[in-house]
Amino acid sequence: MAIIPQISFFEWEEIENLGDLERLKLIMDYIPDEDLMRTLEKSRGKGRDDFPIRAMWNSLLSGVVFQHEGESSLLRELKRNGQLRILCGFGGRKIPESYNYSRFLGLLMEHYEEVEKIFDDVLKELTELLPDFGVKLAGDGKAIQSVAIRKNKNTEVDGRRDLDANIGVKTYSGIDEKGNKWEKIMSWFGYKLHLIVDAVYELPIAFEITKASAAEGSEMKKLIKKIGDENPEIMDRCEVFTADRGYDDTDIIKILWKDYKTKAVIDIRNLWKEKGEVRMFENRYNIIGYDNFGEIFCYCPETGIRRAMSYTGFEEKRETIKYTCPQKAYGVDCKGCENCPYNNKFIRIKIDEDPRRFTPIARSSYKWDREYKKRTSVERVNSRIDNIYGFEKHYIRGKKKMKLKVGLALMIMLVMALGRIKEKQPEKMRSLLSQVS
Repeated sequence: MAIIPQISFFEWEEIENLGDLERLKLIMDYIPDEDLMRTLEKSRGKGRDDFPIRAMWNSLLSGVVFQHEGESSLLRELKRNGQLRILCGFGGRKIPESYNYSRFLGLLMEHYEEVEKIFDDVLKELTELLPDFGVKLAGDGKAIQSVAIRKNKNTEVDGRRDLDANIGVKTYSGIDEKGNKWEKIMSWFGYKLHLIVDAVYELPIAFEITKASAAEGSEMKKLIKKIGDENPEIMDRCEVFTADRGYDDTDIIKILWKDYKTKAVIDIRNLWKEKGEVRMFENRYNIIGYDNFGEIFCYCPETGIRRAMSYTGFEEKRETIKYTCPQKAYGVDCKGCENCPYNNKFIRIKIDEDPRRFTPIARSSYKWDREYKKRTSVERVNSRIDNIYGFEKHYIRGKKKMKLKVGLALMIMLVMALGRIKEKQPEKMRSLLSQVS
């Protein structure tokens, strides 16, 4: 397969501005679903073939592309849209009923590993086509509300209750402009999507669906390890992993650096009681300290004035972050410089002294701020899941079905990107050749 140089071949606005039928045709042309089709056809055997497997599958994909909330609205679309019927493969045949889709979804859930294989195959192809795919990753969790009746003592399956879902709670907190702490608690009944995306291309890399109460940190560790095991080329490339303070976990930071040499850019919770508290390093002559956010300070030995030291960089071989005396870095007048053991010198701090605060990209640096802004990429993917793929309002019940539907939506994101790249490949290759010559 030809390797495509580091060029962005598509913008999401480009894909979203396509008509529904164009997007569906793009997906049908490039989705590697033949193995799945053969498996499902073999499973059906010699039974009735009123509604062919391939037509049912194509129409199910169209339901995601056309943003249908459920099978009922999809059926109405099929009845009034002759072009869609022909494109899906129904032709002059009669239209399936809702129970036909229920059975088909049940068949897909029995062979979910084949659906997951499509996601993995497209992911691997994108990894080959885009040399910078996976260099920057972002992770987050997303609440998915269930419209079903909450589970109670009656555990009988009646089509109205969701026996797999439960209640999740998430707390948001911060400090306002006046310095006052605030806290907001959100609760929901349903599920939680745990997601890792490419922060540059805004494409999904790995995901999991759990009950709403599942711990985000534990699930994120599993996802990182899953990528490392199943797609090691992505973790080999990954330079930075970004997440919000909900993933402020020493184990996540250690796994990323120790196992994959990936720098964690994860917001930190303020667990210290005193605002603006600075703690001293015991082995630094009692003149070097740090705050909750890992910023390094020095104290003048004569006047006791505190100054922020200048971050100089990360030394990978030594696994240390390096800071410079403020007099050396900024030219400040320090009266106690002659008696300071760090006068015009560097200091080095090993990141394993406190992996949460002393990170390879220092929290006090401009680079940390730039990288952290890329976290919004996963929020935009989550927004597309809600607004474009219909999970803000849905009628899905049961964890297996939820995982299938979310998996289909994320798979379609990947396939649309793959199709757009492949369609533009000849033009891009010609332009690159002309530049080289």
